[in-house]
Amino acid sequence: MGNEVLRVAMAAVGETAESLAEKVRVDPKTAARWLADGRIPHPRTRFAVAGLLGKEVAELWPEPFRRRDLPWFRKWAELEQDATSLRSYQPLLVPGLLQTEGYARAVLSTGGLLPPAEVERIVAGRLDRQVILSAEAPPQLVAVIDEVVLRRMVGDRAVMAGQLAHLAAMAGREHVQVRVIPAENPWHTGLAGPFVLARLPDGTELAYIDNQLRGQVVSDPVDVASLGRRWESVTGEALPCRRSIELIREVATTWS
Repeated sequence: MGNEVLRVAMAAVGETAESLAEKVRVDPKTAARWLADGRIPHPRTRFAVAGLLGKEVAELWPEPFRRRDLPWFRKWAELEQDATSLRSYQPLLVPGLLQTEGYARAVLSTGGLLPPAEVERIVAGRLDRQVILSAEAPPQLVAVIDEVVLRRMVGDRAVMAGQLAHLAAMAGREHVQVRVIPAENPWHTGLAGPFVLARLPDGTELAYIDNQLRGQVVSDPVDVASLGRRWESVTGEALPCRRSIELIREVATTWS
């Protein structure tokens, strides 16, 4: 089945499969398949096409969002797309927006709790979400992680080496900060669990917290303010950005 929504959006701005393919640097036959067969492009290509056509990615290709987001996560995934800033604290894992494909797959495959098809579905959804960091006006992302995240093996040594190299590269972007809390620091309030704070364009602040079963969007102002205080506490424990990147690169060499 073809993609009629994409066809109409292209016609509205005078784009053909050939002209669109040239602008997003794909083969014209590939772009033609998006129209004729309903093929779904790579996440970064989807974002580029949507930008050229003045549409939201989910308008042109809603299926990945319907298929890949877990029901209880869908609300947060939608809020994340609109956020102007994201502040993420993770004591045990690299934040999802900064994970490599190999790292994400290894995390989800551990213990055999999920069937392979489900793992691949969630990995694909996670990579889709990362497109926001390559947007024309991306959110400001500040991620604080504990040093143990850099040193605990996930997958194998190659996965860890690739993940830390990617983390250091992302931390070099103007709109991304990664800060590390040194392992020798004492217990701090953040170790009670991970959380993310999001600010929307209208100034509204929301949060997301995770547990063993599912995540939860937090909208109560009192609870969001409480997490905000925890955020101030964990950032106070973290190394400055430049030193954090140096530490990430240092640890990366131990995985090579």
